Amino acid sequence: MPVIDVTPDLDARTITINAEFAAPIERVWQIYADPRQLEKIWGPPTYPATVVDHELKPGGKVTYYMTSPDGEKFGGYWKVETVDEPRGFTFLDGFADADLNPLTDMPESRNAYTFAEKDDKTLATYISTYDSAEALQKVLDMGVVEGASSAINQIDDFLKV
Repeated sequence: MPVIDVTPDLDARTITINAEFAAPIERVWQIYADPRQLEKIWGPPTYPATVVDHELKPGGKVTYYMTSPDGEKFGGYWKVETVDEPRGFTFLDGFADADLNPLTDMPESRNAYTFAEKDDKTLATYISTYDSAEALQKVLDMGVVEGASSAINQIDDFLKV
């Protein structure tokens, strides 16, 4: 399993996930840079993603929805802030309605995804920061740790294909 550890920290208002992938950094980067590849790993296995917009550049936007086993769609968006190919990127991540408009009553997180190469593997650190401990607790109660971990754990199998 790629996920090494997950650390939610209510005081710091963060969730930190560390993972290791059996692939070079450039290959891991491609998963996020290519919307069709991102669809394969974004969201838990039982909630496949469909990427609608994909501009992985500063000021860019990524919109997507995940579809539940019952066919219900859950929208989301990224507002891309920085890109340092292939070492990482930062973005705001939020929930969206069926038309992919931001849901302002749901938590938004600031995210930093960083990748480092070590011995033909890639070490990844995913840090999500929330505006308040309450916002973090809300997404923890929604199962974000389990969902994110199961999504990230799909990456190694995808890289083998």
